[in-house]
Amino acid sequence: MSTASRRSQTDPLDLLAIDDLLTSDEKAVRASVRQVCDASVEPYIADWFERGELPVVRELAKELGGVGLLGMHLEGYGCAGMSAVDYGLACLELEATDSGIRSLVSVQGSLAMYAIWRHGSEEQKQEWLPRMAAGEAIGCFGLTEPDHGSDPAGMRTRARRDGDDWILDGRKMWITNGSVADVAVVWAQTDEGIRGFVVPAGTPGFSAPLIKHKLSLRASLTSELVLDSVRLPASAAFPEVRGLRGPLSCLNEARYGIVWGAMGAARSALRAALEYAGQRVQFGKPIAAYQLTQQKLAHMGVELANGTLLALHLGRRKDGPGLRPEQISTGKLNNVTKALEICRTARTILGANGISLEYPVIRHMNNLESVLTYEGTAEMHTLVIGQAMTGHAAFR
Repeated sequence: MSTASRRSQTDPLDLLAIDDLLTSDEKAVRASVRQVCDASVEPYIADWFERGELPVVRELAKELGGVGLLGMHLEGYGCAGMSAVDYGLACLELEATDSGIRSLVSVQGSLAMYAIWRHGSEEQKQEWLPRMAAGEAIGCFGLTEPDHGSDPAGMRTRARRDGDDWILDGRKMWITNGSVADVAVVWAQTDEGIRGFVVPAGTPGFSAPLIKHKLSLRASLTSELVLDSVRLPASAAFPEVRGLRGPLSCLNEARYGIVWGAMGAARSALRAALEYAGQRVQFGKPIAAYQLTQQKLAHMGVELANGTLLALHLGRRKDGPGLRPEQISTGKLNNVTKALEICRTARTILGANGISLEYPVIRHMNNLESVLTYEGTAEMHTLVIGQAMTGHAAFR
């Protein structure tokens, strides 16, 4: 087939030929992640979701670490040191399998590991990062509290000095990886402002009860963190960072991954809808041949292309001049919202089959309801963008 003929063929999952903008190395990273997902997750993920379990989390973490996916965008300490676009493509493929799997990688690399890498002491980095990069140790990130989500400055978790030690008391909520974590990065109020602490999971007074009865992110382990007079040495505190600057820098890393990941869930739902519409015959022809179905598919394809282009643009900026918070908010708000819309539309094309776990659509749709909320709600990202445009902080 000639080059002109190949170019004339449209990939329904890549209407704008965005693949042409990727380097061969970037495509190789994407392919390697896809291979791991296809072999180790795809055959089992619907069952894990239905059961509300992730029974192989430690084995999976080691496999993901073995191919360099944990903290892959960080430098040194056993991390792969890859680009922001490489990391984004990995997040897209992981979430095309399931949001819970991408969350495992995001919390490990962009929250727990990044916090230690960016703000930790050299001793903390040497102790934890190589093991976390290899998947031999799992981390979690304790910021959100039962009564403080969008307003973390009001957190009630408190750290007080007792001689040379710190004593931590408080609760954290909706913590991914908490029940299996070997180490928790916990943020707490102190007399010096908000500070971060590295808390080994076996420390007396620390526990992480599993949160059950979820109808979203079911193939992900979500916990509460309980800190009852947890005594830590002075060396457990991050040495310099004070205030919300510390945790917010980590959240921006995780939000960037979500910008890409949401498009993976959207792509999976669109693929399922396209295949189903081509096979489902009603009134004598496939439903893909009807105008209303094509309208849905076309709209979904356009939004997927737009969101993927936005993710790639932000990735190139992250690898180059850098990203501002409102740019990350724009990506998170747009892409998660549009991914949810794509999944809901795909569900209508599948009809009653759209609610069956034999297809990935309802699973992605339910998962994205959580993704819409965590790492900043749609409302908060809207106000971040609004402040950047007007100069007025409407949420204060």
